[in-house]
Amino acid sequence: MIAKLKQQHKKTAILRMHCPDQPGIIAVITQFITENQGNIIYLDQYVDRVNGVFYMRVEWELDRFLIPSEKIDDYFNTLYAQRYCLTYKLSFSSRVQRMAIFVSKMSHCLYDMLSRYVAGEWDVEIPVIISNHPDLAMAGQQFGIPFEVVPVTRDNKDEMEQREFDILDKYEVDFIVLARYMQILSENFINRYPNRIINIHHSFLPAFVGAKPYHQAYERGVKLIGATSHYVTTELDAGPIIEQEVVRISHKDTIQDLVKKGRDLEKIVLSRAVEKHIQRKILTYDNRTIIFS
Repeated sequence: MIAKLKQQHKKTAILRMHCPDQPGIIAVITQFITENQGNIIYLDQYVDRVNGVFYMRVEWELDRFLIPSEKIDDYFNTLYAQRYCLTYKLSFSSRVQRMAIFVSKMSHCLYDMLSRYVAGEWDVEIPVIISNHPDLAMAGQQFGIPFEVVPVTRDNKDEMEQREFDILDKYEVDFIVLARYMQILSENFINRYPNRIINIHHSFLPAFVGAKPYHQAYERGVKLIGATSHYVTTELDAGPIIEQEVVRISHKDTIQDLVKKGRDLEKIVLSRAVEKHIQRKILTYDNRTIIFS
C-alpha cells in the first residue's frame, strides 16, 4: 500500500463572494477583517463591468482573530450580507474536504489523481472510489482506499444511485470527481451535489458534446483537439467550465492517435480543475466560473 504524505494546515478563513458592484466594498470587507486583528494573506477580485457584478476571494489568518470561527458567519451575515446584497461562502482551511472518485474502466485520470494525492500535492482526503465495473479494484488496494463496485445500468439506475448515496453519506463525502465515469447521472443525483461534481469531457466544449468526441473530431477533420473539466449540471456537458486545454493534430493522425494525445490532456485538465476546487478558488455565477489566481 502506498502511504500518503500529509500537509501542515495553517488556520485561515476563506471568503468567496459576489454582489452588485458598488464603491468601497473592498474597504468594507478588509476593514472587518483587520479591525478584528485578522492578517490578510490573499486577496483577489474582479469586476464584470458588463453585468455590474463584483467578485472577490479573501483569506486571512485566524490565530489572533477576535471573532471565534463558529461566529464569523453570523457576524458577517448580520453586518454586511444583507446591507450590500452579498452572496457568499465562508470556508476554513482546517476543514479538509473529502473527495470521492467515480471511475469506469479507463485508468489514466484515476492514477494521475491518486499519485498527486499520495505525493501530498493536494490538501484533500479520498475516502472511497466508486465504480460501475470491478476492473480497477487493484488501484484501491494499491493506495489503501476502499473500492466500491456499484453496477449501474439504465434499468437499475434508481436503486444503484441510492446505494451510491449511502456510500457517499457513510464516507461523509463533500464533492465528487468523475474520472472518465461512463454513466450519465440522474437529475436527482446532480441536484444533491450542486457545483460539487467535477467531470472531464474529452473535447474542447462546447464542441463535440456527448459520446465519442474523438471520433467526431476525426470525422470533422479538426486541427485541434481538447479536454474540458466542468461542474456537472442536468444539461449534458454544459455545466460551468473550470479548465480547458488543447493540442494540435494533423491529417496524419488516426483516431487512436487522437485518443492517445487526448488522454494526456484529460489528466492535466482534470487535475488542474480538482486542485482549484480543493483550494476553494472557484466561484460559480450564471453557469460560468470565476477562477481566482
